[in-house]
Amino acid sequence: MLRTITVGNHIQIQGLLVKTLANGRLVISVGDRKYEGQPVQRRTN
Repeated sequence: MLRTITVGNHIQIQGLLVKTLANGRLVISVGDRKYEGQPVQRRTN
């Protein structure tokens, strides 16, 4: 599943979901790199 996370104050990264951590943070994969950050809330219209 494609997910977006926030890393720092102004950087967002989108990639494939690897896992959800116990503290609510997500780990995503972009190419051969993995990133951890806060999930971006989905918008509902």
